[in-house]
Amino acid sequence: MMRSSVIAALTLAAILAPLHPLGAQATPAPQAFHGTWTGVLEAGAAKLRLVFHVDVGAGGVLSAIMDSPDQGAAGIPATAVSVQGSTLRFAVANIGMTYEGALSADGARLDGTFTQGSARLPLALARGEAPAPPARPQHPKPPFPYRVEEVRIPHAAAGVVLAGTLTLPRGPGPFPGVVLVTGSGPQDRDESLLGHRPFLVLADHLTRKGIAVLRYDDRGVGGSTGAFSAATSEDFTSDALAAVAFLKARSGVGSVGIAGHSEGGLIGPMAATRSGDVAFVVMLAGPGLPGEEILYLQSALIARAEGAPDAQAAANLEIQKRLFAIVRAQPDTAAALTELQHALQEAVEALPAETRHRMEGELTPGALEAQVRQVNSPWFRFFLTYDPRPTLERVRVPVLALNGALDVQVPAEVNLREVGEALKRGGNTDETTRLLPGLNHLFQTARTGGPSEYATITETMSPTALEAVSSWILERFRP
Repeated sequence: MMRSSVIAALTLAAILAPLHPLGAQATPAPQAFHGTWTGVLEAGAAKLRLVFHVDVGAGGVLSAIMDSPDQGAAGIPATAVSVQGSTLRFAVANIGMTYEGALSADGARLDGTFTQGSARLPLALARGEAPAPPARPQHPKPPFPYRVEEVRIPHAAAGVVLAGTLTLPRGPGPFPGVVLVTGSGPQDRDESLLGHRPFLVLADHLTRKGIAVLRYDDRGVGGSTGAFSAATSEDFTSDALAAVAFLKARSGVGSVGIAGHSEGGLIGPMAATRSGDVAFVVMLAGPGLPGEEILYLQSALIARAEGAPDAQAAANLEIQKRLFAIVRAQPDTAAALTELQHALQEAVEALPAETRHRMEGELTPGALEAQVRQVNSPWFRFFLTYDPRPTLERVRVPVLALNGALDVQVPAEVNLREVGEALKRGGNTDETTRLLPGLNHLFQTARTGGPSEYATITETMSPTALEAVSSWILERFRP
C-alpha cells in the first residue's frame, strides 16, 4: 500500500572520491563515456534495470537518454550531461533524478550513485545492452478491436493537466465508463512496474467487454504536469474527480465509476462521497484499516514471506512504532525531522550486533536519512493517520472490493472484513467483497505473495480478477 521503501547509499564523497596515488591515469576524454551502459538498481526487494545511452557530439559535447525497461519507459532524455575528471553526471530534471559514476581504469565500468528525491542508491553500470525483458504475454498489442485516444484532462482547480489514454468500444454506446486510479508512488497510466503494465491489461480487458476506460499518468509523471512529491491522497482524489468529469462529458459514455488499486482503492470511496458523478467504486486491494495498522501488519507479513528472521522483523516493528509515534505527536515537520533522526539513530545503536549485521545494507547513513524523510513527507503523514472506515460508511453507490488471499501489502482478510462492515453500517445496499485465492497484491497467481516474486511471475493480472471486475460492472451497467 505504501510507497516502496528505498535503501539509500553512502554520500557521493565516500563513494566517488578515493585517494589516487601519484601517477594515476589521466582524465579520460568524453569519448571514453560513449556507448550503452546497463545496470540493476536495487531498492529493497525491487530490482530495476536501467540503461543509459551516451553519445558524443561535435566538440565533445555529451548527450544521453535513459531507458527503464522494467517500468516500460524508454528514450527519457537527459536534461544535463557532464564530465568532471573521471566522473560522468547524468540528470533528468523533470523527475528529480541524477546519476554520478566514476569510470574504471579499463573504461568498462561506472561505479556511482543514483539519486531521486530523498533516495540515494548505489548503481554500477557496465558496457553493453540490457538483457531481454521477461515475457509478459498478457500485454496487448495492436491492432485493437476498439478505439484508442490520447487525451489531456484539464484540472484547473489544481493547476495541472493530466495526460491519459481513453479506450472506447466500437459503436454509438452509451457504454459504462471507468476511471483507473493507480496505487501509491509516482505511477504512469499503465501502473508500470517490474516489467508489468497491470492497467494496460485491465483497460484492454474491460474495453473488449464493452466498457469505456480512462487511465492517466499521476501528476508530475509522464505527460502530466504538476508536482507529485508535495501531493497527498486528498490531491489525488481531486485528480480522479477531474478524470471522472472528463469521461462523463464524452459522447457515448453513460454511468462512470472508479476502479482504484491499493491507494487508488482508498481514493475511490473518497471521490464517491464528494461527487454525484461517481456511479460505482471498485476497490482492488483497497484499505479498510488506518494506514498505521496496515503498515504494522504489512511489515510482519512481508518479513515472513521474504524469510526474514523473527528478530529482524521484531526490531523493524519497534523502530516503526517509535517513528510513527513522533510523526503523530509532532505536526511541525522541521522539529519532527530532528526527533526522527535522533530516535532512529538510537534505535539502530540498540539493535543486537547480529541483527545490525543482517540489516547493514539498510542501515547506512543515507538509508536512514531516506527513511526519516519518507515518514515525514506530506503523503506519509496523511496515510499514516487516515481511517477509511468513516468515508466508507458514507458511500451509497455500488462497491466491489477484491483482495488476493496472498496479499502481504494490504492484508486481505482483515481489510476486506473492515471494508464490508463499514459499508453495511452506513446502509449501503449493494456491496460485494471477494477474497481471491492464490493471488497477491498485484492480483497475480503467486506462491508466497512476497514482493520479490512480482517481477518473476509471467502473469500480469489473473484472468479471475479481470473477469470479476468486468462481470460485476456489466451486471449493473449494461452498454
